[in-house]
Amino acid sequence: MPRLDEESVSELRPRLVRLAYRMLGSVAEAEDAVQDALLRYQDVPEGVDSPRAYLARMVTRISLDVLKSARRQREAYVGPWLPEPLIEGEPSASDDLTLTLMMALERLSPLERAAFLLHDVFEVGLDDIARELGREPAACRKLATRAREHVKASRPRFGVTPDRGAEIAHAFYLASRSGDLSALRQLLAEDVVIYSDGGGKSAAATKPVRGASRAEKFYFGIARKDSFRPAPYYEPAWIDGLPGFITRGNDGVLQTTAFTIDGDKIVAIYSVRNPDKLTRVASRRPH
Repeated sequence: MPRLDEESVSELRPRLVRLAYRMLGSVAEAEDAVQDALLRYQDVPEGVDSPRAYLARMVTRISLDVLKSARRQREAYVGPWLPEPLIEGEPSASDDLTLTLMMALERLSPLERAAFLLHDVFEVGLDDIARELGREPAACRKLATRAREHVKASRPRFGVTPDRGAEIAHAFYLASRSGDLSALRQLLAEDVVIYSDGGGKSAAATKPVRGASRAEKFYFGIARKDSFRPAPYYEPAWIDGLPGFITRGNDGVLQTTAFTIDGDKIVAIYSVRNPDKLTRVASRRPH
């Protein structure tokens, strides 16, 4: 079996972590899964032609085991659950592994998610996926196809350029902090949905806020509470491939806000306020 030198590991690790993160929604758990896979790989006998594909399958198997316990924890989670925000650079045109995709994956079964990521993202063959998941190749093809259709349906119909996405995110920040309902109304789609993840540890809506009218009232209430002042700390950012920003409010709570944009309208807003999910963001930002 081909051994992996340090250079090969350094090249593979980020991609494997990205795969595990898309499965688990936690950077720490993803890194642990990849480290576990690399350690196990050292004991694998001869006969593996592609370390890359083999490790992808191994990381997926470990992630599936982690998901079993994570699912139970999420059933008791307070309010909407969102992945730990990953602050990245501006996405490339070929990268569609966004938060929008991750939310679509959350609605799939673990096996559908695994089959889709392995086949469509990591380009692992159906025979190898079937062996890893304990299913027939035809069944794995169906799993991946169902997942692909679901993911496709969740994507915005009309894309937006990175510059325009960043412009809309900043316009939203200004309108929401000032309580400018007219400006907000122009930015929001009629069926916009707000997902606010406080995890029971920071103030947040315990259910998704649906519809432009409710969204306007929601943000006007926040702006009024803060006396229509800008946040003490504001930083534009790309969060899981989506335009958004990082803020620290007048209440001292750190928050990330990301947007799914369809055309020129915001169709989904994802706000993470749970401090447990923001330790990496906090470590790189001023207090």
